[in-house]
Amino acid sequence: MESDSSQLVVLLAASLLACAAKLTFAASEEMGNGFRHHGVATPVSSPRGIVATVDGAGRNVVLVWLFDHRGGYALLMIDAETGKADQIAMPFRPSSAPFASVLSSGNKFYTHFTSRFVEFDPAQRAFTFCEKTAPQMAMGMTEDDNGVIWAVTYPNSGVVSFNPATREMKDYGHVYKQNWAQYQRTVAADDTGWIYFGVGNTACQLIAFDPRTGKATPIIPEEKRKQGSAEVYRDKNGKVYGRGGKDGWHELYEGRATNIEKPAGLGKKPIISGLQGLFHRRFPDGKKIKDCDLIHRVLTVEDPATKEVRKLSFDYESEGAHIMGLAAAPDGTICGGTAFPMRFFSYNPKTDSWTNRACHGQWNTVARQGDRFFAGCYTDGCILEWNPSRDWVATKKGNADSNPLYLAAAKPTIIRPHDLLAHPDGKTLILAGTPAYGCTGGGLLFWDRQTRKSTLLTHEDILLYHSTQSLAALPGGKLLGGTTTAPGTGGERKAKQAELYIMDMATKRVEWHAPVFPGTSTYNDLCTGAGGLVYGFADCKRFFVFDPRTRKVVHEADTKTPFGSTNNQQGPRVFVQDPRGATYILFYKGIARLDPKTFEITLLANSPVPIGPGGDYLDGRIYFGSGSHVYSYEVPKGR
Repeated sequence: MESDSSQLVVLLAASLLACAAKLTFAASEEMGNGFRHHGVATPVSSPRGIVATVDGAGRNVVLVWLFDHRGGYALLMIDAETGKADQIAMPFRPSSAPFASVLSSGNKFYTHFTSRFVEFDPAQRAFTFCEKTAPQMAMGMTEDDNGVIWAVTYPNSGVVSFNPATREMKDYGHVYKQNWAQYQRTVAADDTGWIYFGVGNTACQLIAFDPRTGKATPIIPEEKRKQGSAEVYRDKNGKVYGRGGKDGWHELYEGRATNIEKPAGLGKKPIISGLQGLFHRRFPDGKKIKDCDLIHRVLTVEDPATKEVRKLSFDYESEGAHIMGLAAAPDGTICGGTAFPMRFFSYNPKTDSWTNRACHGQWNTVARQGDRFFAGCYTDGCILEWNPSRDWVATKKGNADSNPLYLAAAKPTIIRPHDLLAHPDGKTLILAGTPAYGCTGGGLLFWDRQTRKSTLLTHEDILLYHSTQSLAALPGGKLLGGTTTAPGTGGERKAKQAELYIMDMATKRVEWHAPVFPGTSTYNDLCTGAGGLVYGFADCKRFFVFDPRTRKVVHEADTKTPFGSTNNQQGPRVFVQDPRGATYILFYKGIARLDPKTFEITLLANSPVPIGPGGDYLDGRIYFGSGSHVYSYEVPKGR
């Protein structure tokens, strides 16, 4: 029979779960000079690896790499019997987060990011090793038969080893070069000490690495490589098996590769290692983690022998999840999405309160059209339609009762949206962005709200090897697009410079295109202005005014010197317009106003915080994000 205290813990956990998505009050604070702080949109962190193990006294503990908008900032250690949690800060300032980790046979927890290799010892409840390496972060890690920990790093296949017995770390530097950023998601060692890893995503490759010489040897011939990622695993028979390219499987041993039909081993050697989603559930005594919920701060542990399930409340500190973008919704709120965890948020200025919910995907881009609010989501490049006047019903593809409703998807042509244009015709939505991992050239996804049909264009239909970064509506059913030469994540950049293009929306054909500013890599935002002109920014630092009738730039200015860079994000929303047509610009350091006659840009106010994801106007204020926080600026009357 459970004790009163354990019953109380269960009741508290249930209460926390029941409170999900309810309103919380922000208690906004004035910051001076017209700026106001409204709070953190999603005040929780995301796990980047969870393992069940024991501490120095043999007590069951859970180790969690914590990740918020700052990066991987701490290790959380939770007592699996009481819920008591200790938060140990990383021994360096993070600029990224764990993408791989290992719980070693010696019960040490390892990861490698921000060019730092670290060891955490649960027996000492402390980090016991930290050393700088060649850039940047491990995409795959393993332990060899001698207990040595190995990491292979993005973006240039750096190799690092650490011997826990001798405390010696070796940094072999970058061992395999490509002209694109490499992902090495699997690493394995054979029983002779050779190291093997798979490379992706532009063109897969298997690499054999000799620790004695530091030499890396590619295994797959160039003509047999293909788009995607190669993989390796260590077998119990001491050998490593790898797959990738057009030849299928390889048996890898002592640095030699033999082409085989399929592995004939004994099964994978158990090594507690994985990517950022690593979740090792079983404690040494047989108990296991059913769930470790950072959102509601509840740990659920099951004893398979007795079938007892315990829910334990724990706590930790967080600066909150990174805001992807925000906009004014039809119900008079400011809404958007966060990343890691992927959550929807809504801030109500009238009540100074927040709503936060689980949502489908990562809301990279958001926009309002009429009485609906739309989102373009990573990773399936889909468009969602939210009706604020109806109850929220979790999104499920194919479920017409969902709210937000899943409309259409563009994957793999688009997986990372950068713009969602809610066309002024009131019925058309256009999603733009970059393609799947390892690919080059994105497209456009059109959604017609009247016919409920979608049309997908690829980069071959628009500009070869370009992705569209920004869009603006033109008169006469035309569309102005600004491209980026950036490929999909881990892809190869193939276009030399970004371009502007004009497309006819009816025929979906490009009528004109040109590299208006030679050498530009990205036209990061466009905005329809007065008199049919279009305002834009190239590479976050060159403001221009484009006349689509003459297809000429009628004004340009270098804004980097007086104002610094514009704000930036996957869906940046640099330009903000009020209902009267006034145009404002979000710079990293402050908010400016554009004169539609002279095109002069005037800084209205320096921001007390760096301005990040934009941005929209609502009831006299411009709202924007900075890290995990939402702020606003009161536009001076008469402006």
